Amino acid sequence: MSQTPDDKAVVQKILDQIIGWGVDGLGPIKGAQQIADEHLATHGDAEVAIRRIIATHTRIVAATGFASGFGGITVAAVTIPADVTAFYVNAARCAAAVAALRGYDINSDEVRSVVLLTLLGSAGASIVADLGVQLGTKAAIAALKKLPGKVLIEINKAVGFRLLTKFGTRGVINLARFIPLVGAGVGAGVNVTAMRGVGIYARINFPVLTSSRSGAEPPVPPEDGVMA
Repeated sequence: MSQTPDDKAVVQKILDQIIGWGVDGLGPIKGAQQIADEHLATHGDAEVAIRRIIATHTRIVAATGFASGFGGITVAAVTIPADVTAFYVNAARCAAAVAALRGYDINSDEVRSVVLLTLLGSAGASIVADLGVQLGTKAAIAALKKLPGKVLIEINKAVGFRLLTKFGTRGVINLARFIPLVGAGVGAGVNVTAMRGVGIYARINFPVLTSSRSGAEPPVPPEDGVMA
């Protein structure tokens, strides 16, 4: 897909909201580290906390998907439908919280890039494969650290454009030229399936680092990926 100035503006808006709202939090929106800390304090075990975080975020996006499908949608300043924005913000927070509980520094650029790649499911791995980075291994973050900062920026942009292409191609929405009558088109069922997939890939892409974080073997990813 050719990249127009409008497309680039939409992609940057997506990335800013995913990271700024989802990972860091904003106002009443709790950040990923706070969510991770609260669940760990409640459940006492990192892996139990991870399962609860994934379940909680699945319920949240189910509710937003139903609400947008039932009552129409509110279009954001750059024509990003509210439900899509809410889904990816929550998905990023979920993935980043998993990373935090697995011992990763979610303030690092490399970890944040993997959070974004996690939103693409199996397609995220293909984006960095040509760079010699294999997601789902403890060496992945170290490999990303060796890349120039501008390469990480390009990886993040690739994620954003992949999301834009996905919506435009499948006809759910076109982020660059939005038609209000189309509606959110995501729905509770699709959101639930997608969020569960994000949870699966978060657990795969962020294997346990610290010995104090107990954990089982990562789950097997869906055959067709999550957001590919």
